[in-house]
Amino acid sequence: MTQTVEKSLATRPAFQASQQLADHLEQLLVDLTDLHLQGKQAHWNVVGKNFRDMHLVLDEVVDAAREFSDDIAERMRAVYVTPDARAATVAARTSLPAFPAEEVQTDETVDLIVAAIYGVAGTARRIHDEVDAEDPTTADIIHTVLERLEQLAWMIDAENRVANRSEPRSIQE
Repeated sequence: MTQTVEKSLATRPAFQASQQLADHLEQLLVDLTDLHLQGKQAHWNVVGKNFRDMHLVLDEVVDAAREFSDDIAERMRAVYVTPDARAATVAARTSLPAFPAEEVQTDETVDLIVAAIYGVAGTARRIHDEVDAEDPTTADIIHTVLERLEQLAWMIDAENRVANRSEPRSIQE
């Protein structure tokens, strides 16, 4: 009798995500995947002053977005949610504005990629409290995502600033 009870308890997950948690994580996954794609698009098509520095920092954005999308997708699987980051899904569900298809000057690339990073950070912040209420472990992953993305946004945004004469653009614009 004891073996039967222990086996049935062991085969049930200790935690399964609600539909709300699943939807929140799916949106974050989609936005991170789009950030990865936009970062590569920018990386291939950026031109102008400070090209090399911008080209290299875009690889940092791509690497972070790719790593975090994998972390979120694997967390989704751990809480019994099936992630969907297929191209059609990302195109249909992203909350990020589209990145241009043509060459983009470095200063414009700064503004566009910072807006995309803050867009993902906005998604993470929007879902955070509801995720934390249901699953603090997943919220911890979101903290890590936010910390790195907001650091990248600050560092990249500084490229277009003038010391003591300009302020960062409001992300509410």
